[in-house]
Parts: sequence; C-alpha cells; structure tokens
Amino acid sequence: MKILFIANRFPYPPFRGDKLKIYNLSKRLAEKNEIHLITFTEQKSDLQYLDKLNPIFKRMEIVHLPKLQSLFHSAIGLFQKLPLQVQYFKSRDFSARLKQLLSEEKYDAIHVQHIRMAQYAIAYKQYFRILDLPDAFSLYWQRRKEVPRSFLSKWLDNIESKRVINYEKYVLNEFDLNLVCSREDQEFLIQTHKVGNIELLSNGVDNQQFKPGKHDYSHNETLLFTGNMDYDPNVDAVLYFVDEIMPIILKAFPNVKFVVAGQRPIDKVKALDNGKNIFVTGFIPDLSETYNSASVVVAPLRFGAGTQNKVLEAMSMGIPVVCSNIGFEGLGIDDGQGAFMRLGASDFADQVITLLSNEDLRESTGKKGIEVIQKSFTWETISERLSSFLSRGIK
Repeated sequence: MKILFIANRFPYPPFRGDKLKIYNLSKRLAEKNEIHLITFTEQKSDLQYLDKLNPIFKRMEIVHLPKLQSLFHSAIGLFQKLPLQVQYFKSRDFSARLKQLLSEEKYDAIHVQHIRMAQYAIAYKQYFRILDLPDAFSLYWQRRKEVPRSFLSKWLDNIESKRVINYEKYVLNEFDLNLVCSREDQEFLIQTHKVGNIELLSNGVDNQQFKPGKHDYSHNETLLFTGNMDYDPNVDAVLYFVDEIMPIILKAFPNVKFVVAGQRPIDKVKALDNGKNIFVTGFIPDLSETYNSASVVVAPLRFGAGTQNKVLEAMSMGIPVVCSNIGFEGLGIDDGQGAFMRLGASDFADQVITLLSNEDLRESTGKKGIEVIQKSFTWETISERLSSFLSRGIK
C-alpha cells in the first residue's frame, strides 16, 4: 500500500505520546508499504533528525509552525466555535502543502493522527481516511472538569469541553474509520455520539527497549512515576500523590523514595524535589534502567482517557503497577494482571503498601504483566492491526 500519514508533531525523538506512536507504527508499516509523511515542526532544530526518518518515509513534507503563531490562533479562537486545540494547529501553509502533495501522489489510504489534524483531511472524501485518536477527547474533558482547578482554568475547561464534544461528533461522522486505543473510549464515543465506525487500536510497547528479565524483586524502597511533566494530567497526578497518597505510605515505609522521571518538569513539579524522599530527575533518554530501579510504578491519574504508556512500559519490564481507572480500564485485563486499579488516596496507598510488603506478590504481578504485553501490546501486533484497517481502502 501507499499511505500518507498526517501527523501533528514531528515524530522524532520518539520519547513519549504522539511522537512515540506515529514513529513506531510508521516504522513497522514501512517494512512492507510505501509511507509518506506531512507534519508540523515547532522548532527548526527538529530537522537535525531527518536522517532518522528517511529510512521510514519515502517522502516528507515538514511545515514550520512556531509556538507564538499557534498561541495567536488559539487566542483568536476564543471568539470562534472550533476547539482551541484545533485552532492551535491551524495553518494555511499546511493546507497548501497537503493540497500540492495530493495532486502529485496517489494514495491508497490516509492516516490522520489526532482530532487536531482532522481539519486537513475532511474535504478529501475521495480517499479512504482513518482518524487515529489517542483517546476520547470528550471523555478527557469531562474528567478534567471534575478535578479542582482555578476559576480561570475551569472557565476555559467549560468552553473547550462544549466545543470538543460538538466537533468530535462532526468529525467522527466525516471519516471512513475512527480508531481509539481502549474499549472504554470506544464505548463512550459510541454511546455519546451514536456512531458505529469506531474500532480499537491499542497503544503499544517496544518490548526490545523495555525488555523483561533484569528486574530485582527483592528491593522495596522506590516508587516511580514517568511521563511528560508539563502535561496537565501528569502534573496533577504527581501533586495528588505527594499531597494525599505518599503521607499514608510513609507511615508504613518511612524510607521509601518517590522518583518523578520525565522531560520538561514545570516549576511546581521541580519544587517537590526535597533531596530526601522525593526526587525529580528531568529528562532521561532511556527509561528502561529507571523502571528497573523501581519497586512499584504508580500512575494515580485523575483525568485523561485512553491507555498510558507509563503503565504499558512498566508491565513490559515486569514491574508491578498501581494505577487509577484511567491507566487501567483501557487495558482489558483483570486486577493484578500486571497492574492493580485503586481509586481514592487511602485505597491506592494501601495497595502500594501491600506490594512493598510482599516480594512474592511483586514478582507474580510483574510476570503476569509481561505475559499481557507480549500477547497483546507489542508494536508489531498493533501495526499489523493498523495495516488490516488501512487495507480496507484498497479499491
């Protein structure tokens, strides 16, 4: 097949989130198909990595979209009807480059990453178009509104939430096929919007990078949280853990350490580092050793949707996880199959304490997680499923 990927972010380095998914899917699809890419870059320094992407994409169109320009579009968007995150990615240059690309190439299918980029493919109904959503955005915003926030944040959240749910319904009906990464998201979208063209495409794990086999289950002193630390759900989760969950754990394990590992930590996350039992590392290029140093990985997210890379990566390496419903429900597993789902600070802390107290439980939980990942969540498995969806476009 000849496939065009429309992505909202330059997919290298593939450390977290959108970049991680688009890089791993396209890399594997390129083994048997011809893949082209059109995407944004916020920083021109990204172009230093073109040589890393050349083996994957036969043709690339890179459109520079400075952050200042995006913020200007978002500010104007306050007085319009589109979601602000859609306004953020508006670009006449991108539209023109895409139009030119489609006039020069013939594609079997177009893969659009993220609802933010749907605006560019809606008009091209002559192509088979797949919209790949990282999660159900209406569910994300519904949960976000339930978390205590400032008056200004709540005002903006209400505006965005209403716009997202309307735009989401419109977009889902415009695309030939929509993909979400969890059963929970799929059921929510079908029930909310009464649409039927939604299939599952889970997030995946590079099980060569996050490879099991080296973990020492005897230690019980380190709790780990990973993720981009300028991302609101992650910031909220870490602050919530430190304020409400960790004090309970410290009563049972006074020497336990909490490590926050992730790029771009904002100031209020950096301020948590006390050099005693809370450590904020900043960016770590290879998280595999960091995972191995953890006794338990925690993911107490209070809003968000979809599946969480931090949970999948920990499970891939055999590290036991305690997470909220947001990290768990999309996995389609039973409690204890690599991860435990706990809601509320007290129950969450109690499960962490139980794991820290029991080496055998840590090991058995970790090994069950490895089995789950190897069966259902490798990028090879996920890319084969995407390939089958894309092949529907061949006429």
